Amino acid sequence: MATASPAPATETENLYEGMFLLDSGKFAADPDGATSQLLGILEKAGAKVVASRPWQDGKLAYPINGQRKGMHFLTYFHMEGEGATQITRSCKLSDLVMRHMLIKHPQTLFDAMVEALQMDTESKVAVASSDDSTDSDSSSATSSATSSDESETAAVEGE
Repeated sequence: MATASPAPATETENLYEGMFLLDSGKFAADPDGATSQLLGILEKAGAKVVASRPWQDGKLAYPINGQRKGMHFLTYFHMEGEGATQITRSCKLSDLVMRHMLIKHPQTLFDAMVEALQMDTESKVAVASSDDSTDSDSSSATSSATSSDESETAAVEGE
């Protein structure tokens, strides 16, 4: 999703990793809207998002707010420390965010995590584009196999 090179934080800004557990039904219905809503919560608190992406959609260990599935959304950002309380308040009021966790990181770990997230996102895009070309190759092979099956069936019926 949103990726940018990590800008150096000012002396008063902290580097954070945010893991947000989102309602997977709402995310599936409108992924772009859910992403923009979450990033809006962060920006409203004064955060400058460096990298973010959906991480894992899966079954929860126990129901949260009646939901059995959730989408984990990973973000890396920098902001003033006071913004954390505003993020917590906004997440509690949001019907999209079921749980959240913020972790303060040192610069070296933050840079390594952002780089890994960006590399992972780039590799997923490359795999998806190669799958698209493979799907078109396999669909043409499937259609030719179907055509030969139909001609064999016609030959049997004609006998």
